Amino acid sequence: MLARRFTIVCLLMSLFGMLFAILVAEAGHPVRSWERPVPALSAS
Repeated sequence: MLARRFTIVCLLMSLFGMLFAILVAEAGHPVRSWERPVPALSAS
């Protein structure tokens, strides 16, 4: 019973760790040129 609980906790922690690593990597990468909003051209 203890081994099963330990396995479940380890799997959940590794899953959350991978999701957290993906979020940190996505937040840290520089904005690419095609993802940046295009500034509107002035009419004057």
